[in-house]
Amino acid sequence: MPKKKLLSGWGRHPTVESRVSRPEKRVTLRSLIEQNGAPVLARGAGRSYGDASLLNSDGKTLFTDRLNRMLSFDSGTGVLRAEAGVRLREILEAFVPRGWFLPVTPGTKEVTLGGAVAFDIHGKNHHRDGGVSNFVREIELLTAGGKTVTCSPEQNADLFWATVSGAGLTGIITEVALELRPIETAYVAERTLKADDLGDAFALFEEHEPDYLYSVAWIDCLASGDSLGRSHLMFGRHATPDELTAKQRQDPLGYEPNHLASLPFDLPEGVLNEHTVKAFNQLFYARQRKRDKREVVGIDPFFYPLDAIGDWNRMYGESGFVQFQCVLPMEESYDGLKEILAEVQESGLASFLAVLKRMGGPDGGLLTFPLEGYTLALDIPRREGLEDLLRDLHEITARRGGRVYLAKDAYLQPDTFREMYPALEEWLEVKRHVDPENRFTSAQARRLGIEP
Repeated sequence: MPKKKLLSGWGRHPTVESRVSRPEKRVTLRSLIEQNGAPVLARGAGRSYGDASLLNSDGKTLFTDRLNRMLSFDSGTGVLRAEAGVRLREILEAFVPRGWFLPVTPGTKEVTLGGAVAFDIHGKNHHRDGGVSNFVREIELLTAGGKTVTCSPEQNADLFWATVSGAGLTGIITEVALELRPIETAYVAERTLKADDLGDAFALFEEHEPDYLYSVAWIDCLASGDSLGRSHLMFGRHATPDELTAKQRQDPLGYEPNHLASLPFDLPEGVLNEHTVKAFNQLFYARQRKRDKREVVGIDPFFYPLDAIGDWNRMYGESGFVQFQCVLPMEESYDGLKEILAEVQESGLASFLAVLKRMGGPDGGLLTFPLEGYTLALDIPRREGLEDLLRDLHEITARRGGRVYLAKDAYLQPDTFREMYPALEEWLEVKRHVDPENRFTSAQARRLGIEP
């Protein structure tokens, strides 16, 4: 029997009262969908930031985290078949010691496999490999009629490409076949470079990306004037055994996840403000004395630094925060990012975390986020003036031909959304066919007017 519970995304806003169930078997999942025709939404780990995994109490939110079995693995092809509720962390713990890594990973390993596919996650290697959908060989989807449909780029391809970026609105992903990446060690050969300004950062990306599989930049979004866009750029590739230290070579595939303390309480409102964040950014930028630093580091420090702090979202206080993530086309990226950074500075709303990445071309999903260009992600505390700032940032993004990532969004408006995602009508045609009564929906879908 569904129970009522207050839920939010990782940004802790908005909060809605939902009727929730946590099935442990797929037959139970199917029966919950078939009952009484109410709206339905699957929720994995709840790590989307805004309202994409929320549905109010007129429907049913079905947690899938107990449907998390790994079903089979083919060492010849590297294809893992697993239920959608398995977390990326569980895949890493099982397969890194066996010489396999995720083909694409976001900045947290706490998301579920189903959630990763539903938002076609991208990572530090998008400029080389694209999103996770390029490595998904097959999906099993439970549809509104209680039918299980197998889809892939070759079979039911229209449904596949609507699902891999469809935010859970075409049905419930129950099973995924994912091709893993072979690795020789559990370490990353990392190179960190300091960029004096945004132009310098762009030049360093251009120069060094051909030599590395992974690239990302931490950007000081509060630096101004000649230092606007100053950054630390981190490039990486999977280390080979001969690059390891003598101690590391004793167990080259030994995987040691970061397990540090959790934040036990909400920080007081206002602790993260323009002054404290600016001071932190200055210290962070100054701590690396060399302009060019090379070292071999573990998987977690390179890919998942924030996962070392449990419940790190509590740093922003009870009011929570918003992550604004946009991507701008290559020809608009430099001027557009300068304009966005200037807006953030003028607003006085500090962004503690700002991440810059180079992206390749669009992936095949109909509602895919990436464009060839640069993506910027900003974590902004919920304070007075936030909605005005986001409205301005959305306008800049749309005017320059970019788009906002739906997995992070909580404020985008319907008209702007449609402008950013021109394939929406094509996606809706698939939605009308597979879910004509619009059983699968979410608070985000309703806010954006996504209806068949």
